[in-house]
Amino acid sequence: MTTSSYVLPDPETQAEFYSDVPVKRLIAWLVDVLLIAVVCVLILPFTAFTGIFFFPVLMAVVGFIYRVVTLASGSATWGMRLVSIEMRRQTGDLFDLTTALLHTTGFYVSFAFPLLQLVSVILMLTSSRSQGLTDLVMGTVALNRTARL
Repeated sequence: MTTSSYVLPDPETQAEFYSDVPVKRLIAWLVDVLLIAVVCVLILPFTAFTGIFFFPVLMAVVGFIYRVVTLASGSATWGMRLVSIEMRRQTGDLFDLTTALLHTTGFYVSFAFPLLQLVSVILMLTSSRSQGLTDLVMGTVALNRTARL
């Protein structure tokens, strides 16, 4: 469901949309990592347990696919849905496949370079819309789903 008339809420007058978003994103990330790890452990027997030798790569590949699919299908990963946040584009629309792919790529690039990840965390904690580095570059934002007007 996309609405082209929807605009991003103002963090000054509609602060409830951004309330506790950094903490919720951290909890969502932890839940997502746990889910991805469980899926990877379930995949191990199908690799004749050779997946143990490249488990971090398996986690990265499964995680990338998981994030793209869940963001494209509902604008939130399962962890985000659990804590009631969703991602929105600059126009206010839900993520499509292209946006989900670009956002996940930016997320992985940030994790590949610790300095970028540190900048992203600092931005989430200090910016008015709690946007990380990828969000700032793409114009995306995480919002509380329960704060709809």
